[in-house]
Amino acid sequence: MGSQEVLSQTTRLASSSALLQVLFRVVTFGLNAFTLRYLSRELIGVVNVRLTLLYSTVVFLAREAFRRACLSGSTKRNWTKTINLLWLTVPLGVFWSIFLGLVWLHLLEVPDPSVVPHYQAGVVAFGLSAIIELLGEPLWVLAQAHLFVRLKVIAESLSVVSKCVLTVILVVLYPQWGLYIFSLAQLLYVTVLVMCYVIYFVMFLGSPEATKKSFPVARMKALLPNLMEDETFVNWKEARLTWSFFKQSFLKQILTEGERYVMTFLNVLNFGDQGVYDIVNNLGSLVARFIFLPIEESFYVFFAKVLERGKNVKDQKRDDVAMAANVLELLLKLVLLIGLTITVFGYAYSQLALDIYGGSVLSSGTGPDLLRCYSLYVLFLAINGVTECFTFALMCKEEVDRYNFVMLGLSFTFLCISYFLTRWHGSIGFILANCFNMGIRIAHSVHYIYDYFKESTYRPLAGLLPSPFLVLVYIISGVITGFSEVFFCCDKGWMPRLIHISVGALCFAAAIIAMFCTETKLIHFVRSQ
Repeated sequence: MGSQEVLSQTTRLASSSALLQVLFRVVTFGLNAFTLRYLSRELIGVVNVRLTLLYSTVVFLAREAFRRACLSGSTKRNWTKTINLLWLTVPLGVFWSIFLGLVWLHLLEVPDPSVVPHYQAGVVAFGLSAIIELLGEPLWVLAQAHLFVRLKVIAESLSVVSKCVLTVILVVLYPQWGLYIFSLAQLLYVTVLVMCYVIYFVMFLGSPEATKKSFPVARMKALLPNLMEDETFVNWKEARLTWSFFKQSFLKQILTEGERYVMTFLNVLNFGDQGVYDIVNNLGSLVARFIFLPIEESFYVFFAKVLERGKNVKDQKRDDVAMAANVLELLLKLVLLIGLTITVFGYAYSQLALDIYGGSVLSSGTGPDLLRCYSLYVLFLAINGVTECFTFALMCKEEVDRYNFVMLGLSFTFLCISYFLTRWHGSIGFILANCFNMGIRIAHSVHYIYDYFKESTYRPLAGLLPSPFLVLVYIISGVITGFSEVFFCCDKGWMPRLIHISVGALCFAAAIIAMFCTETKLIHFVRSQ
């Protein structure tokens, strides 16, 4: 598969994943607004923070390192050994589920049963759901490595819709069930997800389409662990790389979900405040999750396929280096402009968004300031996602190991800063600590990218420098919308609100026009890919 074809399929994967994330986040967004009217903030806090953290921690620790190692390099490999390696995620998931489940049940504060009933059942169900999802990991990696775009979109869409439909039905009919509702919905979600992959591969393997594509697996039995005579059970190069990524993923999980760990283990916020924080966090991360995450996941595959891990720029094919540098520069410019737009307009429209979404429960108190800080954090998220996806796709094992020490120090510093900033400034302290964390990670990745390309003629970091005219438009838009919020929002009725929205729409249109006039290369890339 040529570099241009990889780029084309990768951009399809990124755009399809982005649409999938739109569906997922919008449905979650609507579900939170709906459940707020039927269930307590405390129950939502336990589900969205405590139990979701258990599930995401088990899944991340069990599979993230395997995904990164097994998606690196060419698809032409001994897939039997790769599949054997991927099946190790299941016993690893069982271990983490049991270990962390006992921690969640016996070492953490147990919610009041009268407010949050059936907590123990919830812990068991969310831990079990992680194990069920890991059963489909070999299928997921095969599909991702061969860029099966439609399969991922259909599988995750069906699972999300199934989960939400069941949740709504049970919330309306049996609100007294408490955590049983979300436990059943979570189990349905992972079951539908895994079954979609199983059904697809049952139909695909052995078909004329699979033969035409020279697919490396011929039958379903080959997707189970296989012992080969006179050969090792796994590819030890992949296994060593997995171990390096595992040490890193453990630290990355702390950094990614740090505020939830602080909330869960240090009790700096009660369950009700955790619920409000999570709702605001979901609202603030809507664009970040459905645009930046698909880009990061998909272009990690692109960079890992186009450039060889561990080789310097002089030892790579010149055309591949040119394409990778050009794509990296344009991706940085794209996410930078999206992040700047959210930061500028998010400041003046946070209170209005929360008031429309959840009423005075969310728009009063620290809610608006929390969302404003999150708008700034989105800018850090945007840049970090692309710079890290390139860095992790190119690092050799030794570089990954060295970076693990950096992550270790950063993890400890981040947790300390989170704790003290939260004591000082409440839930806003979490966002400020995350900005610090992302800033350090961006600095490391930028340094790596600079060193990688310094012996070539390419300077992809130029993508982090927007046009001065566009920056001026952003500054003017921020000032105008800031004054508009003071005069027209948000307790003066609907007509002033509509004026405030209209002012924002005009400023946003001006920023878009300025982008089209100044960033022609980026516009061409987005249109063509």
